[in-house]
Amino acid sequence: MKLKGNCQTTAMGILPHKDIDAAMKIAFKVDIPFWPQLPHAGFYEDMYVQVTENFPGITIDDENYKINFDTARFYEEIGNYVENYENDDFFRIDGKYSVVYRTFLTDPRLKDFPVIRGQSIGPISFGLKIADENKKPIIYNDEVKGFLYEFLARKINVQRRELAEINPNSFVWIDEPGLSFIFGSFTGYTAESAKKDFREFIGLLEGPKGVHLCGNPDWSFLLEGLGLDILSIDVLSNGPIFIKYTEQLKDFLNNGGIISWGIVPTLQEEFLQESIETLLGKLEEMWDYLDSHGIPKEQVLSQAWLAPARCCLVNLDGNDTVEKAFSYLNEVSRRIRTKYNLD
Repeated sequence: MKLKGNCQTTAMGILPHKDIDAAMKIAFKVDIPFWPQLPHAGFYEDMYVQVTENFPGITIDDENYKINFDTARFYEEIGNYVENYENDDFFRIDGKYSVVYRTFLTDPRLKDFPVIRGQSIGPISFGLKIADENKKPIIYNDEVKGFLYEFLARKINVQRRELAEINPNSFVWIDEPGLSFIFGSFTGYTAESAKKDFREFIGLLEGPKGVHLCGNPDWSFLLEGLGLDILSIDVLSNGPIFIKYTEQLKDFLNNGGIISWGIVPTLQEEFLQESIETLLGKLEEMWDYLDSHGIPKEQVLSQAWLAPARCCLVNLDGNDTVEKAFSYLNEVSRRIRTKYNLD
């Protein structure tokens, strides 16, 4: 499966909508559609909850909106996991854990798109967020951590297979909002250990391998030695730093990688400060910088996707700014493709 860039549009999975139909309209307005994650529509539409089904030791507290993990229960229930390791149904996201995902899979338009996409929370973010009975993140328990990486790889591969049954040109990217935290001095999970674990995890995944994050990590962590095909980032906030990694970016692109440039703001205050022209200007400025440092703009464009900068669930105007952001996104893409004669 060869991925085409040419400033096609896509987006991270999370939307602020409560109405599934309204969210689907947004998700299908981009060139690479995705199934929306709608945490405002219910706790089970949250990306952390969606991967917990059949995870040993985990229970969901619906009333208090909490994911609980108990170490003793983990060891009691792990046998059930072993028995079902080859059973894809055991790893599917069923209707309780996402009505939206199941609805997405029934949409007849999916087979008509050149590429379709799913997403899943990644093991680093999940392991740092979910804590045991002693309030210790489970990523610090080596046995649980090893299981977590394997379990999520199985969940992601089953999701990808489901999508591929509808459209063979499909992939699932990993959402890692917590990745930036491993570079802080306060974490006991070092970047070196995380990279070794994450590289092995990426190697387990089927299809094109992608990571999305909105933070600002050490970008060499993601650009070098992981075997990623796609890197999706918030360049509106982090682009000026990201483009300084010119040698790593050159190698990533020369190896066929796709950069998804998250450029359109979805936070209302930021959105009101931008226009189509200012966003185009910021992209051109970053691409010109890379061109002047030995990465031809033609190559950057041919291996670029465009996306909103990040998800946003806190706007006072509800869905309005986010929906306007997607309109901006499509117009930015249209103008660039016209200017540079991209397919």
